[in-house]
Amino acid sequence: MIDLLQVSQLPPFLVERLEKEFTLHDFVDPADPDKLLDEIGPRIRGILAGGMKGPNANLINCLENLEIISSFSVGYDATDVAAAQARDVIVTHTPEVLTGDVADLAMTFILMAPRRIGEAERYLRSGKWLGGRMDLGTTVRGKRLGILGLGRIGKAVARRAEVFGLHIAYHDIKPMGDLLYRSYPSLLDLANASDILLVACEGGEANRGLVDGKALAALGPEGFLVNAARGPIIDQPALISALRDGGIAGAAMDVFDGEPEVPAELMAMENVVLTPHIASSTHETRRAMADLVYDNIRAHFDGKPVLTPVPPQI
Repeated sequence: MIDLLQVSQLPPFLVERLEKEFTLHDFVDPADPDKLLDEIGPRIRGILAGGMKGPNANLINCLENLEIISSFSVGYDATDVAAAQARDVIVTHTPEVLTGDVADLAMTFILMAPRRIGEAERYLRSGKWLGGRMDLGTTVRGKRLGILGLGRIGKAVARRAEVFGLHIAYHDIKPMGDLLYRSYPSLLDLANASDILLVACEGGEANRGLVDGKALAALGPEGFLVNAARGPIIDQPALISALRDGGIAGAAMDVFDGEPEVPAELMAMENVVLTPHIASSTHETRRAMADLVYDNIRAHFDGKPVLTPVPPQI
């Protein structure tokens, strides 16, 4: 059977399916990675990766017979795609199938943060309601939603947000064509014109710290930040300072820089909604993602074009 290297945790049902047709080698946390690669490296023809853990250039380049990297994620910033494509190694991901669920969570955040839903639940559970009603929240109807990155997920959130009466604008480095939404030339311009700023752009080193102190200051003391994309896109210390000092009104976050570690300062703040990277965590979506990982691997080794290749990075 064809040998595959697994570098990221995968759902058991996907592993079980793959093991029926391929030989999988666990490289998630090897005790002696160099020894293992010396033993199996020449046999490896494919890598199974994830959105938060993928192969770097060193691993890619030491596997002389590597043909494909199939990532269980829509984001592929954890994989050195440029290094792979430089060697004509195919990289695939799982777009589209998780768009709906991620957009649903982002829209939920857009409602939760201004309305203080998380805080309200804690208020009730702690018994504080017995002593009086909590302070008021903020309506989203008529507010300005700025979307940083108007890709599949950004557009899906925009469609949902329109139903709730929000006014949509965006900033994206790619031409979007004729859209009804207003486009801003920079992140600062967008943040300055937004009541709620949604981060929906790609991750990776190019966008690390993109939402910095200046962007948060432009969003302002009545603004809310929402992130269901990648944690490192936000300058986390700057965010903590802005939340602590009243630079912005609140935030809702599903992803963090350094996750699963979450700063204690964020954990202690009442005006922050926090979830443990669950945007695509539904039975239906994870099954669809698993099917796509399998279908890409199977198609390649059957001599057919893969279904969802990552666009050229070089």
